[in-house]
Amino acid sequence: MMLTQGVVQQHLSNAKPNLQVSIARNAIEIKEAQRLRYKVFAEEMGAKLPSNNGLDIDGFDAFCDHLLVRDTNTQQVIGTYRILGPKQANEAGSYYASGEFDLSRINHLLGNTVEVGRACVHRDYRTGGTITLLWAGLAKYMIAHGYEHMIGCASIPMYDGGHAAASIYHHLKEKHLCPVEYRVFPHVHLPIESLKNDIQVDCPPLIKGYLRLGAKLCGEPAWDSYFNTADILVMLSMSEINKKYAAHFLR
Repeated sequence: MMLTQGVVQQHLSNAKPNLQVSIARNAIEIKEAQRLRYKVFAEEMGAKLPSNNGLDIDGFDAFCDHLLVRDTNTQQVIGTYRILGPKQANEAGSYYASGEFDLSRINHLLGNTVEVGRACVHRDYRTGGTITLLWAGLAKYMIAHGYEHMIGCASIPMYDGGHAAASIYHHLKEKHLCPVEYRVFPHVHLPIESLKNDIQVDCPPLIKGYLRLGAKLCGEPAWDSYFNTADILVMLSMSEINKKYAAHFLR
C-alpha cells in the first residue's frame, strides 16, 4: 500500500546491517512480509486492518510475488513490496488499484504492466539504502520479465483530514500529471476542492522518488478509508525512466 514517510535514526546494536533483496520463496517468507506490513500499517500507523494473528493478509497476496529486504545479521525481513503481474492480475480478477480507480483509459497498457503495492520498511531501517534495494529488486524483476510499465497506489496520510494530501497534489499536478488519455478516476473521490491546497508540507519520500525516476501522476487522489490515506495512482514506464537518477540501482 504505502511506504511510510521520513528517515529515522536507526536503533540497531553493534553490527552494521547487511541487507539482501530477494523474492519470497515459500509461505513462511510471505508470512514474514505480512507480519512486517501489519506491524507498520496497523500497529504503527493505525490502519483498520483485520487481525490475522498479527499478519496483514488480503485476497491479492496469493497471486503476488513478494519482494523482501532482509538483514542477514538478524535474519529479519525489514522491507517489502508485493508485485502483481498481468497474468496473475487476470487470475485474481483485477489489479488492486481497480478497487480504488476506474482504469479504463490505461486498459490497453495493462498486458505489459506490473502493479506494486503494500510497500513498507521497518522503522529502524528507513534509510535511502533500504529503499534503493527495494527499487533495485523491482527494476531487476521488470527487466527479467520484460515488462514496460509499473503502476502503484502511492499514499499520503490523512491525519489532518486531507489538507496535506490536497496541497501535495495541487503542487505536483502542474509538472507531473500524465496526459489526459492516461487519466484514471477515483471511485471514492477525495474532495480536494473543499480542502486547503496551499499548505507547506513535504512530499512523501516514495512519491518524490517515483517522480525523480520519471513517473507520472495518473489523476486525482482517492480516499482509502481502511488506511485513512489519500492514494494517487502513479505510472512509471521503463522506456521513460530517468537513467541518470536510476543508474545506481539499474545495474
